[in-house]
Amino acid sequence: MQNLPANIYSVAAVRETDRTAIEDHGVPGYTLMTRAAAAAVREARERFPDARRWQIICGAGNNGGDGYVMARLAAHDGIVVSVLTLVDVERLTGDAATAWGDFVAEGGVVMPWAGDLDEQADLLVDGILGSGLEREVGAEFADAVAKINAHPAPVLALDIPTGIHGDTGKVLGIAVRADMTVTFVGLKSGLFLGDAPAHCGAIRFADLEIPESWHDGIRPAYRCIDDMQLEAALKPRARGAHKGDFGHLLVIGGGQGMPGAVRLAGEAALRTGAGRVSIATHPDHAAMLVATRPELMSHGIAGAADLQPLLENADVIAFGPGLGQSAWAQELYNLVVQSSLPTVWDADALNVLAKTPNKANNRIITPHPGEAATLLNTSTAEIQADRPAALASLAKQYGGTAVLKGAGSLVSTDSTPILCSSGNPGMAAPGMGDVLTGIVAGLLAQGLNMTDAAAIGVEVHARAGDRAALAGERGMIASDLMAELRAVLNP
Repeated sequence: MQNLPANIYSVAAVRETDRTAIEDHGVPGYTLMTRAAAAAVREARERFPDARRWQIICGAGNNGGDGYVMARLAAHDGIVVSVLTLVDVERLTGDAATAWGDFVAEGGVVMPWAGDLDEQADLLVDGILGSGLEREVGAEFADAVAKINAHPAPVLALDIPTGIHGDTGKVLGIAVRADMTVTFVGLKSGLFLGDAPAHCGAIRFADLEIPESWHDGIRPAYRCIDDMQLEAALKPRARGAHKGDFGHLLVIGGGQGMPGAVRLAGEAALRTGAGRVSIATHPDHAAMLVATRPELMSHGIAGAADLQPLLENADVIAFGPGLGQSAWAQELYNLVVQSSLPTVWDADALNVLAKTPNKANNRIITPHPGEAATLLNTSTAEIQADRPAALASLAKQYGGTAVLKGAGSLVSTDSTPILCSSGNPGMAAPGMGDVLTGIVAGLLAQGLNMTDAAAIGVEVHARAGDRAALAGERGMIASDLMAELRAVLNP
């Protein structure tokens, strides 16, 4: 998997970088277009090596211009290329007109859209509408998108799939479902938010030889956790280290009949490197947990009186996996909510919290969209429609650090939010959230601050999921991540 840059920008910010390159540094726009097309050809040939008959569908503007240059360069490589246009080529201007002219001058043929694609094409290239789209795709453009989606050939999208909003990731009426998106200059937030993960496929990035320094003064909308940040947070341990150096985590949950979640969270914390992990669970489960994972110190808790001494010996709390919403759960909640210890809240702890909302700066909340909807008294659809706004509301109303899970998990910070671009659909499985809770709490126990523990924990969880998915996404279970954690945590 290609490492993507750490910074993710708005469409306006990427446009400003383009302007800086052209106007302030003297790089011709057509040079950037040629570099973009060359990068797309390289990625296409690497990802689809057996594809020898490409059809490129072009619109107006620079997205279409990229398509014309790509067609010309692919033809140089011996690819059989056909090009369709959805606009009158006489309307093309600027670099897009130059790109069309150069393609035609070398014998290229551009056919107007007539409602059909080449049935024999083994790769389709979407160069119709770029990241500046603000209105719904309609008329012949919508027809072309529908035909692309119905065609059996794989699809490569230039910069962003047609129909995806470049900032929000929302589908504007209809959108291309690409197998790969090659994006340029800067990562756009719309590649990762909203509906975009289901439309972009594998994302590849080409900086077009624009140095990072040319982004100076242009603020990113989000940051990703990259390899350097992982290495900085997860330094090798001292030779003389002992378990007492790495914190004592208390995991509270596992209501009657629900021992699995607390077991997953506890083991994930151990695998993450927490020094000691105690489990406070319903008395029915304590012996079973010790038998299946003896490294966990399991305690049967009948109520708050049994929990108090465990709290006094803990450094960090993970609260909620398998908790339930019984009277037993409410009694434990009433005690935990008063604690000043750093605490990770998940699952039913969040549902109980939603009934009596309060704000505290010593906790990390990790809701999935349904739990976020409960916390914010709205619908899951509303959460998903504007995930960044939901993240901000969670942090504002509940304090501390908020993690909004899902495709493109988000982590609140005091400045630029964190966006996780790792992970895969195989992680849509029971228990994955419990593993995340254990990872984040395990990092807290080892001394990371709340923001770093949440951000690094989300990234570690997602990367472990990607490693586990190498054997296939379908059928992956939460405990498959356990074997992958050490490789990710020891960069």
